[in-house]
Amino acid sequence: MIVTITQFAQYRLLLIASAVASETPKLVSLDWLADGQEWSESKSLNPLKKYHRLVNEDFQFIDKNSLSKESPVEALLLTTITQLERYHAGELQQFDISLDLSLGTPFQQSVWKALQQIPYGETISYAQLAQNIDKPTAYRAVANANGKNPFSIIIPCHRVVASDGGLGGYTGGLDKKRLLLKIEKPV
Repeated sequence: MIVTITQFAQYRLLLIASAVASETPKLVSLDWLADGQEWSESKSLNPLKKYHRLVNEDFQFIDKNSLSKESPVEALLLTTITQLERYHAGELQQFDISLDLSLGTPFQQSVWKALQQIPYGETISYAQLAQNIDKPTAYRAVANANGKNPFSIIIPCHRVVASDGGLGGYTGGLDKKRLLLKIEKPV
């Protein structure tokens, strides 16, 4: 798996992509890094290691300025970085990145797919998201699956808020959720 870090506003994002021989490269994780946090300390790594039976040596860090368009996996990371930059600038509303959702359970995957149907600049409640997947009483499970989303920003879990209009939670932190909502709906 190839790992790189990019800047998003004042924050750092960890991107991880992979390709199995003869398959299209896929992004497997996009995670917010805390100030001073090394990529190898990301909470994303342990589930990936467990699910894919990987060890530390299976992750190769490449500085984003050293990524090559010649390598399909690195080209995917470059495309992801470009799309994130365009999104941040308000120029992109829908991402076109090949994602590996296999880490999630079928229920989580259904929630993540439903998140992608929330229009840019709009928000819905966890209860509405539960209704959208035909599980109207499963709003807590939906919130939990939302929090396990391995593709912050690209799968827009930030567009889900509490029924009372409050922000609710966000795995990356509420400051990041506010930023993303502001990008999509500037005041």
